[in-house]
Amino acid sequence: MASSHSSSPVPRPGSGGRGRIYPKERDPSPPRFRPIRSLPDVCPKEPTGEGRGLCDGPSVVAEHDRWTVYSSKVNLPAALNDPRLAKRESDFFTKTWGLDFAETEVMASFYLPNITKEHFGPYLQEMAQRERIHERCKTICPNKDDVDAVSSITTNHEKSKAELEQVPKIFMKPEFALEDPATFNAVLPWSHFNSAGGRSSRDVASSKLLQEKLSHYLDVVEVSIARQISLRSDAFFHAMSSQHELQDRLQETQRAVAVLRSRTADIDKVMCQGPLRALRTALTRNNCVKLHNKLKLMAAVHQTQPTVQLLLSTSEFVGALELISTTKEVLQQELQGIHSFRHLGSQLCELEKLIDKMMVEDFSMYARSDLNRSLKDEPQVLEKERLESLVFGLLRQRKLDFLDIYSDEMILAAKAIVTQCVAESVLHIEDIDTEVVTKLADQMRVMTFPQWFELLENIFESFLLFLQRIKVTLSVIRNVVLEVLASNQKTRLLEEAAAASSSQEVPPGPTLLQGEAELAYLTHEGLFISDALNEAQQLQTAQDPGSVVGSRIQQSQVEAANSDSASGSTESSVSREQTFMSSDNMMPSELELNRVINNLQELLYTASNISHDRCVKVLTARAKDGSLERLSSAEFVCLSQGVEGFVRDTEELCGRRSVSLRGALQSQANRFVHRFHEERKTKLSLLLDNERWKQAEVPAEFQDLVNSIADGRITLPERKIQGPDDRKPTEFLLVSGQKYAVVGTVLLLIRIFLEYCQCVNDIPSIATDMLTRLSDLLKHFNSRSCQLVLGAGALQVVGLKTITTKNLALASRCLQLVVHYIPIIRSHFETKLQPKQFSVLRHFDHITKDYNDHIAEISAKLVAIMDSLFEKVLSKYEVKAPMPSACFRNVCKQMAKMHEAIYELLPEEQTQMLSLRINASFKMHLKRQLARLGVVNDGGPQHGLVVVDVAFYTENIQALKSLERLDLNMTEIWEQKR
Repeated sequence: MASSHSSSPVPRPGSGGRGRIYPKERDPSPPRFRPIRSLPDVCPKEPTGEGRGLCDGPSVVAEHDRWTVYSSKVNLPAALNDPRLAKRESDFFTKTWGLDFAETEVMASFYLPNITKEHFGPYLQEMAQRERIHERCKTICPNKDDVDAVSSITTNHEKSKAELEQVPKIFMKPEFALEDPATFNAVLPWSHFNSAGGRSSRDVASSKLLQEKLSHYLDVVEVSIARQISLRSDAFFHAMSSQHELQDRLQETQRAVAVLRSRTADIDKVMCQGPLRALRTALTRNNCVKLHNKLKLMAAVHQTQPTVQLLLSTSEFVGALELISTTKEVLQQELQGIHSFRHLGSQLCELEKLIDKMMVEDFSMYARSDLNRSLKDEPQVLEKERLESLVFGLLRQRKLDFLDIYSDEMILAAKAIVTQCVAESVLHIEDIDTEVVTKLADQMRVMTFPQWFELLENIFESFLLFLQRIKVTLSVIRNVVLEVLASNQKTRLLEEAAAASSSQEVPPGPTLLQGEAELAYLTHEGLFISDALNEAQQLQTAQDPGSVVGSRIQQSQVEAANSDSASGSTESSVSREQTFMSSDNMMPSELELNRVINNLQELLYTASNISHDRCVKVLTARAKDGSLERLSSAEFVCLSQGVEGFVRDTEELCGRRSVSLRGALQSQANRFVHRFHEERKTKLSLLLDNERWKQAEVPAEFQDLVNSIADGRITLPERKIQGPDDRKPTEFLLVSGQKYAVVGTVLLLIRIFLEYCQCVNDIPSIATDMLTRLSDLLKHFNSRSCQLVLGAGALQVVGLKTITTKNLALASRCLQLVVHYIPIIRSHFETKLQPKQFSVLRHFDHITKDYNDHIAEISAKLVAIMDSLFEKVLSKYEVKAPMPSACFRNVCKQMAKMHEAIYELLPEEQTQMLSLRINASFKMHLKRQLARLGVVNDGGPQHGLVVVDVAFYTENIQALKSLERLDLNMTEIWEQKR
C-alpha cells in the first residue's frame, strides 16, 4: 500500500527500549510552490555528541538499535483481529498510523495528464475480439491446476463457512460490546446460576457447559484465522524479506554518509577555516565602521531638538520642518528599534504640531498687522521675506486653509476702515456731538449731503488703497505657490527621466555583485540569498544611506547656526526649492496647488465684494430716513457718478464685475426716479389744471433749448449767470422751420422731458425705469389735456366760459409738437439701452398712436362744430330773393371766423384739409336741404337763385388766406332733373 508520496516506516528509539514507527513527512503542496528554506550550515561547530541530520526526522547514522519484529509487544493474531474495521487487510497499517492512513487520497500529480476511459477506447476495441476468443477457449478446455485450485478453495470456503455458522450471530455483529448489559446477559445468562437455594450441582454443570461452548467457538474462530493466515503466508513473508533488504540498503547509506562527512571535515580544516577567518575579520571591520557611522548619526539626531528651537527663534519654519521630517525618516529607517530614541518620534510629532500652530498664529498676526496698518503708506508688502517663509511652511504642512484666516481678517479690517473714516469726519464737524449721537449710522444721517458725500469719497479712496494692498500681498503668495508648483513639476520630470534611463540601461557589474553576494552568504550563518544580495548592493554604494541622511541633518544644523549668526537673513529661493524637492511627499499635489491659485483669485474677488458690502452699509444707513430720495437731481447725479467711478476702479483692479453696490445704487435710483417722476407729474398736473389754453409767448431761453435739441444736444443747457437779456419773447416756437403756437404748459413739458433725458445721461443704469416713467408722464399729459379740452373739463377747473375752436386748435398744435419730439426721445433712450432692453421702446409707439388719435379727434371736433352750425343754419334756408341769401351770408361769416381762429395756429396743409372736410359737410347739408325744397338742376328760377348763393359762398371761401387755390367743386349738391 506504499505510494510514491510515502516510504517505509523509519524506526526511532523510544523510552524503555520500545520502538515506535513514524512516517516520513510529506509535502502537501506541489514542488514548485515549496517555500524557500535556509541552507544548512556547511561549516559546523565542534561536535557535541548530539547527532544532527539533514532533516527534522531521526538520524539513521546515530541509530544503533535495530528494530525487529520481536520488538513488537502485540501478537499478530490480535493485530489482525481488529473488530473495528471491516477490511482486515488494512488493520496492519492503521494500527499504528491511524484509521486515515490507508484511506487518504493521494493528490494527483501536476505533471501527469488526466487519463479517462476515452483514452482506452481504441485499445478496448482492438482487444475485444481477442478477449472473446480467449474466453471461448477457456470455457472449452479449462486448466487443470485452475480447476483444482478453484475446487480446493471452494471446498475450504464451504467448510469454513459451515464451521463459522456454528458460532452465534451475536458474536459477528459489528456493534458487539460486552460492556452493554443486554449483550452481556445474552452471552452469559446468569439467571441460570442464581438459584434461590445457592450453588447446586446443576449450576456447576451449566457453567461448565457454557465454558466448553465458548471454548469451542474460540477454537472455530482460531482455526478459521489460521486457515486464512496460511493462505496469505506467501505475501506476508515476501513483505518481511523486503523489510530486510531495506535495512541492508540503509546501512550502506549510513556508511557512505559517514565517509562523506569525514572528508568534508578534513577539507574544512585545511582549506576553509583560515580564509574564512580573514573574511570574518574584514566583515567585523565593516561592521565597526557602520557602528561608528550609526553613532555619529545618533549624535546628530540627538541635536535635533536644540537645532529646531534655534530655527524657530529666527522664524525658519521650513528649515525646522525639514529637519524634523529628516529626523523622523532616520528614526523609522536607520535608527529603528534603538531604545534610547523610543520617545523621540512622539516628541518630534508634538513639536511639528506646535510649529503648525505657531505658523497659523504667526500668519494670523501678520495678516492683522498688514491689513490694519495705515492706508496712507505705499502699497508695498509688509515683511515680504516673512510672508514667503510662512506661506512655504504652511504649504509644506498642507495647511491649505490659511486663506480663510486672511479672509476673516479682511472682513474685520474693512469694518475698521469704515469706522475710522466716520470717526475722522465727525471730528471735523462741530455740529455733531459724539457724546449724544454715538452710533455711526446716526452720525452719518446728521451730516449734510456735501459732508456725507465727502465721507463717502474718503471711504471709496480708503477701500481702493485697501484692495491694492491686498492684491500686492496675494501676488506675493501666488508667486510662492507658483514656485512650489514649478518645483514639483521639475521633480516629476527628473523622476520620469531617471525611470526612462534606468529602463534602457543595464547596470554594470552584475558579476561583482553576485560574487559579493556569495561572499556574504559564506560569511553569514543561515543568511538568505536575497538578503545577501541586498547587503551587497548596499556595500556597492559610495556611502551608507544613514550617513547621507546624517549629512542632511548636519547640513540643516549648520544652516541653523548660520541663520542664528545672521538673524536678519532668510534662506533663498534656491534653497527652498531644494527643500521642497527633497520633501515632495509632504507637499500638496499639483491639483491642490492649482486650487490654491484659484482660491487666491477668488479671495481678491471676495475682498472687492467685502468693500462693496461695507459701502452698501454706508448707503443704506444714510438712506434709512429717506434723505437720499430727497436729493436734487444734481446731487443724486454726483452720488451716482461717485459710486460708478468706485465700481469701475474696483473692477479694473480685481477683474470681476460686482453687483452689490450697483444693486444698492439701483435701489436708491429707483426710489429717486419714483420721487423725481412724482414731483414732475404733480407739477405737470398743476400746470394743466391752471392752463387757460391760450397762446403763450415763447421766451428766448426756450427757443435756445429747442435749437440745442435740433443740433443733437438732448440735455439741459448749463445755467447762465442772470443778466439783462435784450431778446424779446416771440409769438411762435420755431422747430425745424415750422411755427408752433403753444401754451406755457408745453414749454415746461419740453424742459421736463429734457430733465429725464439728462438723468439718463448721468445715470445710465436707470434708463429703463426712467423710460417707463417718461412714457407715463407723456400719457398723463395726453389724457389730462383730452379731459380738459375735448372733455371740457377746463370749464370747471379753470373757469372758462366755453371751449373755442382756437382752444381746440391750440391743443392740437401742442400735441403735434410733442409728437415731433417723441422719435428724438426714442433715439436718445435707444442709445442708453442694452439690445435686450429694446422691447421697452414699444411704449413710444403706443404713445405716438395715442397722440395721433387725439389730434384726429380734435380735428373731428372742429368739423363737428361746423357741421352742427350748417345743420342749424341750412335747415332755415329758402330759395328766394334777395341774393345772396342771409343764410349763405351767415355761413360765410362763420367760415371766416373759423379760418381766422385756426389759420395762425395750424399749418397750412392742416388748415386746407380741415376746410375741405368742412366744405364736404356743407355740401352734404345743402344737398339735403335742396332735396327737401325740391330744387333740381333744371335751369329754372330756383336753380338760378341757388347758383348765385353757391357762387357767393365759393368766392368768400377762396378769398380767405391759404384757401385761394382750394378747389371747391359744388356740382354734387344738385339732384338730377327728373
